[in-house]
Amino acid sequence: MWRRRAKGWLFICIFFLTFLLFRLMQIQLMDTESFSKHHINLLEESVKQRTQELVIDNGRGDFLDRNGNMLAYKKESVLVLFPFLKKMNWDVEKVSSITGIPQESLQHAVETAKKPFAYGNPEPLELTHSQVERINALEIPGVFAIDKKFERATVPAEQLIGLTGENLKVMMERYPKKDLPRETLIGVSGLEKSFDEFLLPEGKSKLVYHVDGDGAPLFGINVKYVDPANPFYPVNVKTTIDKKIQKKAEEIVDKYKIKKGGLVLLDIKDNSILAMVSRPHVNKQDPYNGSGVANRMLKQQIMGSVFKTVVAAAAIDQNLDNPARLFNCSKKINGEPEVKYDYGELNFSESFARSCNRTFGELAKELQKIDPSLLEQYAAKLSLIGPVGWTGDVYHTNDFKQLGEEEKGRVFLSDAARKDPNYVSMSGIGQHEVRSTPLAVANMMATIARGGKNEMVRAVSKIQYKNGTTMVNFPLQELPGDTISPYTAMKLQKLLREVVINPNGTGKWFQDLRYEVAGKSGTAETGKFQDGKQLHNKWFAGYFPYESPKYALVAVNLDVYDNEGGVNLLFADMVKMLYAYDQESE
Repeated sequence: MWRRRAKGWLFICIFFLTFLLFRLMQIQLMDTESFSKHHINLLEESVKQRTQELVIDNGRGDFLDRNGNMLAYKKESVLVLFPFLKKMNWDVEKVSSITGIPQESLQHAVETAKKPFAYGNPEPLELTHSQVERINALEIPGVFAIDKKFERATVPAEQLIGLTGENLKVMMERYPKKDLPRETLIGVSGLEKSFDEFLLPEGKSKLVYHVDGDGAPLFGINVKYVDPANPFYPVNVKTTIDKKIQKKAEEIVDKYKIKKGGLVLLDIKDNSILAMVSRPHVNKQDPYNGSGVANRMLKQQIMGSVFKTVVAAAAIDQNLDNPARLFNCSKKINGEPEVKYDYGELNFSESFARSCNRTFGELAKELQKIDPSLLEQYAAKLSLIGPVGWTGDVYHTNDFKQLGEEEKGRVFLSDAARKDPNYVSMSGIGQHEVRSTPLAVANMMATIARGGKNEMVRAVSKIQYKNGTTMVNFPLQELPGDTISPYTAMKLQKLLREVVINPNGTGKWFQDLRYEVAGKSGTAETGKFQDGKQLHNKWFAGYFPYESPKYALVAVNLDVYDNEGGVNLLFADMVKMLYAYDQESE
């Protein structure tokens, strides 16, 4: 009996010893770089246990504005101190003399530190070039003056640039064939996501030293500098944003307390984004709690009377713009008496300037009788249906989209609506199912200003290698499809200018600006109510200077009451700012 038990115990012991031996082989030999379902790199983790490091640069590529300035990050010369200084005598007096930091503050910071740090709280103290040279000339182990990369507390065009984060599952799904560290930052929104594969790091630049269990140096006090040392990577993405204009645009939007909305500013010459502001702000602590992460300038919105520009274009081509014809603007679109906006009888041009709903409801129905798809055809010609962001082939990627989160616009959702006169008349004034993005509206204005030439909108002009040479160019490209004729564009230009110069026009507020403005206003009913009152979208879209177009601008305030939240003052301040900016540049 005892022999049987002994054999049993012996078998159990052998089994467990074999299992432990296999587990040890798995840890030490087989799965050292991808252990368990969490794919833990045991080699890296073991090194981390006996090293302390200060990351100087996370290795991910940067976004630059059109003048080469960093957007999401900044580089500053800072004083770096290592914790092992507390265990040695170092010349704190000389460091204090050079930096102006009290000796007591330096010593206290070192005594309380558990890992290497850049001196300063909450923002690191920035050193001058002379201070950097003098500190490093001291050659004190554990004391360095270096250029360190920091994320900006406030990122210009934060929704356009986008967010990064660590997400092992998404990273492995996106890059199954790449051997990337588990803590690699990947793009999760905006341009960070669109250009993620280009921006992936080769490795981090860092200062490293080895420690024992108490944090004391293991191999003396030598600090090593670790760097991928690749002259080409990481690459930088050169955007079309002008950082100075962007910052001023954000200040103007916040001045008018835009809670939901923003603006888009295009450079008409190269059809690129100069500035893009979306509100609300991104919540840095919890980006996906709330709607701040969404770029509202790329989301379809109810556009209201701005859509009358499309109806006008179709009416011009169908010879429905007879200046002698008068429309009864004392009636609403449904034929009932108009009390609030009783304009009497107006011709085509006056109706556009004063934004008479009756006129464009009637014209939409007449166009529908000619061809039920005319409104959609002209919306496409004017780029409202979109998308309008740059698309093309880049290396092995077909149909690469710079603005991957851009939504399409629309005029109708069903064939029944397309053929229903009541729905058509409502669509003619930009209501019912008509939707477009602020970016597409800005592109419509740029298209008209260029005489009908319809181009893709660029947010990025090129990708540059680390040494500044070009890796990828994103050239100007025309949007596919039909366009309006130069004659139609010229007629639309006059209509848009009439909105401003007409004494009763909805853009008369811009008559005295130094840059002559042409544009169209819009107030859209949203069908949403708050405290028993309907919310509206307030728009103004235009371009300037009128004679030599340079800028296309759209300002929009979403979900506001009818009697508040207008964007005329915001638009005017942007025009004034750009005029002053151009004068200063010249």
